[in-house]
Amino acid sequence: MAAEQYRSEHDLVGERAVPKDVYYGVQSLRAAENFHITGLTMHPEIINSIAEIKMASAITNNEIGLLDKKVADAIVHACREIVDGKLHDAFIVDPIQGGAGTSLNMNANEVIANRAIELLGGEKGDYSLVNPNDHVNCGQSTNDVFPSAGKMAVLKLLVRAQIQLERLCKALERKAEEFDDVLKMGRTQMQDAVPIRLGQEFRAYSQAVRRDIARFERAKDEMRCLNMGGTAIGTGINADVQYLKRIVPNLSKVSGLSLVQAFDLIDATQNLDEFVAVSGAVKTCAVNLSKMSNDLRLMSSGPRCGLNEINLPPRQNGSSIMPGKVNPVIPEVVNQVAFNIMGNDLTITLAAEAGQLELNAFEPIIFWNLTHAVEFLTYAVRTLVDHCVVGITANRERCRQMVEHSVGIVTALCPHIGYEKAAEIAKRAMESGQSVRSVVLSEGLLDEAALDKILDPYAMTEPGISEKELLEQQV
Repeated sequence: MAAEQYRSEHDLVGERAVPKDVYYGVQSLRAAENFHITGLTMHPEIINSIAEIKMASAITNNEIGLLDKKVADAIVHACREIVDGKLHDAFIVDPIQGGAGTSLNMNANEVIANRAIELLGGEKGDYSLVNPNDHVNCGQSTNDVFPSAGKMAVLKLLVRAQIQLERLCKALERKAEEFDDVLKMGRTQMQDAVPIRLGQEFRAYSQAVRRDIARFERAKDEMRCLNMGGTAIGTGINADVQYLKRIVPNLSKVSGLSLVQAFDLIDATQNLDEFVAVSGAVKTCAVNLSKMSNDLRLMSSGPRCGLNEINLPPRQNGSSIMPGKVNPVIPEVVNQVAFNIMGNDLTITLAAEAGQLELNAFEPIIFWNLTHAVEFLTYAVRTLVDHCVVGITANRERCRQMVEHSVGIVTALCPHIGYEKAAEIAKRAMESGQSVRSVVLSEGLLDEAALDKILDPYAMTEPGISEKELLEQQV
């Protein structure tokens, strides 16, 4: 080990050689050695958010006279570099870690301190100039910094997800208008039911997504409330009273986010129910997306031997052995993302429940799962819009033929000939292969003019019109 390649640092555990030119320090290095779990690094938005917290803290501590301006300016400069995407490779701790996030907080403290030392003309590791704990972490604890960084990161990701959900909603609404005149057979429990318009089905999808957007708006509000200033357990120990008042407003300015300080900092430090609520909103959206994807796969099944009511844009070959086969790969990938999100939600729920007394030690797994759940959903929605929904077309003639040959339209006869007689007509039609119309006419139950009005499939797709009103409108 060449002396010039390393610097010596120490912590509670003891002395340790740290590579000379790295920005992280001894505590980051120990954490990286302790936690080999994912082999990945922390989500970049959590890194950016923790840098914004450190920046706002330095500004606040300088304002109240607890931090020298030169030191504060150096810390702020280092934090801005991190937010700009620099120094992320110096964040070496695994996202899933013991210690309730202390490893990441100290990783940030050390990286920011060493970069600030550099900016002041010193050498990395000379913590007499800028100290990771006394300066960068002044007035803070992992227990208010880490959950606040997690909330800020999720808030930013929810904004991006909403943008894609809005695009999906508008794309579905356009398809609802395009397909408004396409009559098809509605199905319940995979069996023929009564007619519906394809546009109505797509309108229903858009309404579900619109509800998801509203849930995400409420979820964003859950993430705005921070426990910054609460320090270790929410009592604010080691935080100046002026720091306590100013830190969240300053953090709002630094981050550009609308943030508020929790009314009860002890509650906000102990309990993670907000993350469960947000995860629930994301999971609900995943359920809606997956159900819609199921429908798209089913309606496009075939093309010769399935429903073949719609065509999905062909994206790639579907088989290495079957020529000409094209699979519904975009809805399939959305399904898989949804399954992953549902599993993440269970992990988040269990982790939030598992906290004890003044702190929940399992925030790292919550943030890992929630940030990726929101991000994966965002990518999946964008993929669904760009590579599937906008290019869907309807097989109009196929849809019309299935309506005409279905016995489901017999439901409309119930008010005129009774349920039992209508059931007999349906049975005869299925056994004989005749249409419902032919069977009714052959038995002389209704004349042709009345039957035309009753069995108008388009009229049957509009709720709220009585049979009497329908007949009057069509006379």
